[in-house]
Amino acid sequence: MHELEHVTIRSISVGSMDNNVYLITSKESGAQVLIDAADDAPAIFGLLADGAGDVTGGKPATVQLVATTHSHWDHVRALADVVSKTGARTAAGREDAADIEVPTDVKLDHGDVGNFDGFDLEAIKLRGHTPGSVALLLRDAGGPAHLFTGDSLFPGGVGNTQKDPARFESLFNDVVVRVFNVLPDDTVVHPGHGRATTLGAERPHLPEWKERGW
Repeated sequence: MHELEHVTIRSISVGSMDNNVYLITSKESGAQVLIDAADDAPAIFGLLADGAGDVTGGKPATVQLVATTHSHWDHVRALADVVSKTGARTAAGREDAADIEVPTDVKLDHGDVGNFDGFDLEAIKLRGHTPGSVALLLRDAGGPAHLFTGDSLFPGGVGNTQKDPARFESLFNDVVVRVFNVLPDDTVVHPGHGRATTLGAERPHLPEWKERGW
């Protein structure tokens, strides 16, 4: 768990592909955003309950949004169950929305900002793994930013672009221009699978990634 001044960030790994599910909870208001309802709805409901225990302001925890970083099947298997139980609105990249069976309430474009009671999330389009892949940026005035990258950026490289040079170039360029060129090295990267990293740890390897083409 990451405990920031105003919010907590919790995560669990679910399913056969070890997908990461993230939960941001405002300590004061109880507003929550869930990122990638990937699988195992009961485990996700347990995560929501744990997050509710982080609220210190005396208000009930409320899932205000379930955001999907991209449309691939392993990131949406519990989406219908979670939305049905919580009544939360849904968000995903505009270009990916048609490929997600659960209707998308908020179709995200690059630079969109969601305002929640206690924190904001900014959508950063990282095109290439899917056409509408988005990362979600949480800025923290008292510490490093946190970037939830789905399958677009991992420790050791960008996401799978199926050996398609055009898709790789698109994703690599977006990651460099929209992430590495604007965010500081202490930014924490929370990927869709596996462990977290920082931009500072990955930055020296950008030329290697470009050279190898994946």
